[in-house]
Amino acid sequence: QVQLVESGGGLVQAGGSLRLSCAASGRTFSNYDMGWFRQAPGKEREFVAAFSRRTSSSYYADSVKGRFTISRDNAKITVYLQMNSLKPEDTARYYCAADSGAFGSKFETAYHYWGQGTQVTVSS
Repeated sequence: QVQLVESGGGLVQAGGSLRLSCAASGRTFSNYDMGWFRQAPGKEREFVAAFSRRTSSSYYADSVKGRFTISRDNAKITVYLQMNSLKPEDTARYYCAADSGAFGSKFETAYHYWGQGTQVTVSS
């Protein structure tokens, strides 16, 4: 089992920045691929960013490319999502996800473990 707890969400003005954290516990964190997804009110959950251990590459949704950065600190057992130049359309609940075989996938079904999410609200 892997437990994931997100933090760092909040209210920010358009153009501002936030850094989300996802603290993991349970099995060996370094064995898991990590991803971030988000869900806005009335919309389906969508892919934001992911990191593949196999390729050591990061993958991003087109809507956040160049503004968001995913990173991980295996020593702290934490994955981060640095969000810059935030826009009102980035408003959503952000979820951290993990799986040993996701390989940077943008599909929800590739991830077995999920956190409860953290709310990000961007005002115009």
